[in-house]
Amino acid sequence: MDEEDMTTDATQKIASKSTPKLTVLPLLALIFYEVSGGPFGVEVSVRAGSGPLLSLLGFLIFPIFWSIPEALVTAELATAFPENGGYVVWISSAFGSFWGFQEGFWKWFSGVMDDALYPVLFLDYLKHSFPVFNHVTARIPALLGITVSLTYLNYRGLNIVGFTAVLLAVFSLCPFVVMAILSIPRLKPRRWLVVDFKRVDWRGYFNSMFWNLNYWDKASTLVGEVENPSRNFPKATFGAIILVVLSYLVPLLAGTGALRETEASEWTDGYFSEVGMLIGGVWLKWWIQAASAMSNLGLFEAEMSSDAFQLLGMSEMGMLPPIFALRSKYGTPTFSILCSATGVIFLSWMTFQEIIEFLNFLYSIAMLLEFAAFIKLRITNPDLHRPYRIPLQTFGIKEDMEEGYGRKVKRNSLMYLWGLYAYYNVTTEWHVSLYEETPSLMGTVSSLHGQSTIGGCNLVDGNMLL
Repeated sequence: MDEEDMTTDATQKIASKSTPKLTVLPLLALIFYEVSGGPFGVEVSVRAGSGPLLSLLGFLIFPIFWSIPEALVTAELATAFPENGGYVVWISSAFGSFWGFQEGFWKWFSGVMDDALYPVLFLDYLKHSFPVFNHVTARIPALLGITVSLTYLNYRGLNIVGFTAVLLAVFSLCPFVVMAILSIPRLKPRRWLVVDFKRVDWRGYFNSMFWNLNYWDKASTLVGEVENPSRNFPKATFGAIILVVLSYLVPLLAGTGALRETEASEWTDGYFSEVGMLIGGVWLKWWIQAASAMSNLGLFEAEMSSDAFQLLGMSEMGMLPPIFALRSKYGTPTFSILCSATGVIFLSWMTFQEIIEFLNFLYSIAMLLEFAAFIKLRITNPDLHRPYRIPLQTFGIKEDMEEGYGRKVKRNSLMYLWGLYAYYNVTTEWHVSLYEETPSLMGTVSSLHGQSTIGGCNLVDGNMLL
């Protein structure tokens, strides 16, 4: 390593150490936006469930069998491997770098597609008040401006993004707290029991439940930026579970309990603004609409942060070129952020439905791989230091995961082939040139199927040895 490389490496270490770490509250807000962002969109669960009963029961029951298991697995593995990269590290340690790269490719691509939605949705809210955004000549510059502005905020530091998420969460949830208080004199509990089982759209209902209760693993990619992760990460995760569930249930209880028995078909996306007007007046309607628009900004920031630090972690593991791990003076991975932002711009042309279909598939296969890695590490590495450990035996966890995910797997060979292509054409080619020039780089892998080091641990044939 020459003098210039040593200087660059030292600068990166100083930038990383001098950057403020995430504490519980900003981390909780980021997890909240990774998963939810508020009750915007849960209205369709009332329509699909043909009444409020199934919707209310779903947001009470599904977190127990769906969200909490995912959050528990994330908390255990994130504290066992407290470094950037998250699930890529877990899967690499369980199954080797090949599957770790596949997981990283699937999750990053799905994250960028997800991020491409939010500037579009933000403008969709604004165009009702500003029709000029219906025209391409105004819409395209606005999309670029929003993406560039939010990308710059991400570049300025994860701590800033975290506290911005806190402020956005407060602003986005406050109108629903006000709506709930105003609805109390008008509540009639019998209205919560309405359901017509003959008209239930079960497919739409389950999709709504899964969509609104997914992605508890995303924040694991930046656990290396968390202060005392063994203590703060589980606390923030469990706090986020409570916040997410309440952010769904409270508005639904207020809206369905305070208003007359409306047709379930009236509950479409954005209907909460109408509910707010009926309960509190026009001012509350406008507040909810503004909160919905601003929530998209929080969703964008949280997603881009996790995607960028995932690429940083993959670079530190030797899966991507070193440029992806270079940090700015604010401690953020500059090239990784730019790479994610470029993907967002190029994917903004996709329709909402196309993005959702891709996301559901990629999420399914990625989560199956994560749970498989969790179970394998429990079996093959029982002595691995786990600051937080799920208080269940491995066999019981295995049965629970099989029941929860057995119905959700789909086939999509195209995305799998993309992952294979990327692995052999990106990882292998740059590894060859890298080892010829800088064999002592952090995260050096002696061979793709031999021994490597990840975060100071030895990785032999895909197994982490401490």
